[in-house]
Amino acid sequence: MALDIGTWDLACKFNNTDHHTELNGTDRLIVRRGQPFTINLYLNSGSYQPGVSQLHIKAETGPQPVEQYGTRAVFNLSDEIDNTCWSAAVTSPPGDTVCLSVCAAPDAPIGRYILTLDARFQLDFILLFNPWCTGDVVYMDSKEKLAEYVLAQDGIIFRGNVDYPTPLAWDFGQFEEGILDACLRILDMNPKHKRNPGKDCSGRRNVIYVTRVLSAMINSNDRDSGVLEGCWNDTFDGGVSPMSWRGSVDILKTWDSAACAAVRYGQCWVFAAVACTVSRALGIPCRVVTNYLSAHDTNSNLLIEHYVNEKGEPDGTSRDMIWNYHCWVESWMTRPKLPKGFDGWQASDPTPQEKSEGVYCCGPVPVRAIKEGELTMKYDAPFVFAEVNADLVYFLKYKDGSTSKIVNDRKVGQKISTKSVGRDEREDITHLYKYPDGSAEERAVFEKANHQNKLLQQQQPNPGLHITIKLSADIRKGCDFDVFAIVTNKTQEEKKCRLVFASRVLSYNGVTGSECGFKDLLNVELAPGAERKVPLRLNYSKYCNNLTEDNLIRLGALLIDYSTREPVMAMRDIVLDNPDIKIRILGEPKENRKLAAELTIQNPLPDPLQGCCFTIEGANLTGGRSVTERLDCSIEPGTEAKVKIYFTPTQSGLRKLLVDFDSDKLGHVRGYKNVIIGK
Repeated sequence: MALDIGTWDLACKFNNTDHHTELNGTDRLIVRRGQPFTINLYLNSGSYQPGVSQLHIKAETGPQPVEQYGTRAVFNLSDEIDNTCWSAAVTSPPGDTVCLSVCAAPDAPIGRYILTLDARFQLDFILLFNPWCTGDVVYMDSKEKLAEYVLAQDGIIFRGNVDYPTPLAWDFGQFEEGILDACLRILDMNPKHKRNPGKDCSGRRNVIYVTRVLSAMINSNDRDSGVLEGCWNDTFDGGVSPMSWRGSVDILKTWDSAACAAVRYGQCWVFAAVACTVSRALGIPCRVVTNYLSAHDTNSNLLIEHYVNEKGEPDGTSRDMIWNYHCWVESWMTRPKLPKGFDGWQASDPTPQEKSEGVYCCGPVPVRAIKEGELTMKYDAPFVFAEVNADLVYFLKYKDGSTSKIVNDRKVGQKISTKSVGRDEREDITHLYKYPDGSAEERAVFEKANHQNKLLQQQQPNPGLHITIKLSADIRKGCDFDVFAIVTNKTQEEKKCRLVFASRVLSYNGVTGSECGFKDLLNVELAPGAERKVPLRLNYSKYCNNLTEDNLIRLGALLIDYSTREPVMAMRDIVLDNPDIKIRILGEPKENRKLAAELTIQNPLPDPLQGCCFTIEGANLTGGRSVTERLDCSIEPGTEAKVKIYFTPTQSGLRKLLVDFDSDKLGHVRGYKNVIIGK
């Protein structure tokens, strides 16, 4: 006997809270697969009678739902919920109010659904991945890790360089208003959906498929309505500098409101951060990872070859690059079609570098496969392996056209970093990607990966001439400072050498710019066992107008032994510190109570700053938008700029207030403050 349903209640507040989606709001039903949710049915007449009353239920997603592809499920009432498949059961006693419990299969496609009851009543809901469900492939068994990798709306991304990893606070904002809808729209805009929407919606059962789609759709290189356009030039005409973004919310909202036109511009940490936001919004545990001295191997030979002339200047012929750092994401999932041991973190990279299966995307590939040198595992293992293991080889090209290999100790893939769980500190995860340098396990991996150059390098003796670069203690933007080349002769012979010591401004992706300090010593004499310290002065007047927003300078010291013509080189990248922003919160931090942030910065430059402005942003702090305060006066050298910006928190808990200062000569100085918001 059919139930005479009059009205219903989706119990959004109860269900969303139970499914960890309440931060999306409680005005619509957002649930996770493999976990029951409750619908209250109010009957016009009669009452529910166990074993007698019937209810036919249909759940459908996508424009062409078919049972065969999992996009349609048809089922009836059962005695109890079966959380391994679509099922429904009544959990209330007989009466005119029916408490209906419904559970989606743990491998059901994610997305927008219509639930039809008795072919008459249609209810809408959104279904997400469920990392709290043991039957879901994204299951994660740590409450602390779930809080960090799914629920945390802000975090830390590491930039800077290998000697000075710099934390950058980021507003992921996956629960801000409109963001989940934008994330679902990304799935609908992908070319696979446009070609075959039924097959694409069916593919959304598979987190590997979804992760790969996101890797392709976060960038727009395929002209596929992707979210971000990349730009690695010195100017950002037609858009904004990637450094101007403080979070993912503005980017996703801009894309969504502009008919899916690519937002200009992003670079690697922005691509990775947006991918992290979308993954967490859909229920996939995700984190941003930074690899220092990251190789971009364009010809898959695990070799990055660079040529320099006798002045240490690069000839610019190679497409292969060493990025100062490179960011990608890791997503947590099982890989049932791979051999045992390759579940867990999977690397994928939304930054457009090389094509994979005809599309600009990369991964997901098990991090364990990279460590073990298993380069046949899907997807794109050789490219990621090269990012952390490629060999960097420099050649000196003499004036007569001959070349000589330069001895240098610069190694790819160092200090692979991510934010620690529950803390703002850096966690070093290099050991997840590679074995210790020189270990037997490392050699076995290189043999498996046919990394012949690395194997040969391990057998080479050290030369007798050594060179290193040391820094003076206080290196800050706006100052003149010294750096030093330390040359040591460890042979038993007197050596006569040429020393070229140079510095150039640097972009984080390894592209060098203008020279900002140079010294060429043609007659450096070194007695056996002797050491010589050669200074190089870097003047603010020389580097100030050439420095990129990355604040990076590359130092290179090239030593050529006249007797053997053998070159030795040292290279070091330095980050010039920006001043700190002082952040004070005025007022008692509570939900829906107006607060002020007092922001102060001191001008460290010998020049006045024009066009100054402060901007703040924070998940559940600033209403999903950024708030800017402009100064109408210049900031003289050594003086402070101070403003108050007001904001109203909307959710309790630990939140990050992100602050950005910008001006004509001091660009995008960043800071943040953790704020505990009370109820």
